[in-house]
Amino acid sequence: MKKITLLPVLAMLISCSLFTSSCKKDKATKNTTMYNIVATLSGAQEVPAVTTNGTGTVTGTYDASTNTLTYNVSWSNLSGNATLAHFHGPAAAGTNAGVVIPFTLTAGATSVSGTTTLTDAQETDFLNGLWYANVHTAAHGSGEIRGQVTATLQ
Repeated sequence: MKKITLLPVLAMLISCSLFTSSCKKDKATKNTTMYNIVATLSGAQEVPAVTTNGTGTVTGTYDASTNTLTYNVSWSNLSGNATLAHFHGPAAAGTNAGVVIPFTLTAGATSVSGTTTLTDAQETDFLNGLWYANVHTAAHGSGEIRGQVTATLQ
């Protein structure tokens, strides 16, 4: 009579079970992950670089469980009033990209705040440091100050 051994089958079932539970754990971890976001904006980071006294900052949070990005962008010492401001991506430092999230500015504003929901693709680019913020003025239509956004776990 032929003997059938169940050891290889049992090993495969245990391996599959461990793989499945680790995938579920990763998804659960994502659902409870909060990030702090920051960027320092300057003319030197614009592409091409801009000579300006303008500076700015981005602060905020990203909640991976809801894909919610909450941001505060502020600036000072620009050559004039901000005419446009937004997040761009995907782009590494030193390269340009299209607008991902435009900011709504009021006349004479020196800051803007907002909340938006990212798609999964946007989240991937954002968490990989491939977004930047920039602020435009009449004198610098392509952008006067810019900063690469980084996200770090809280």
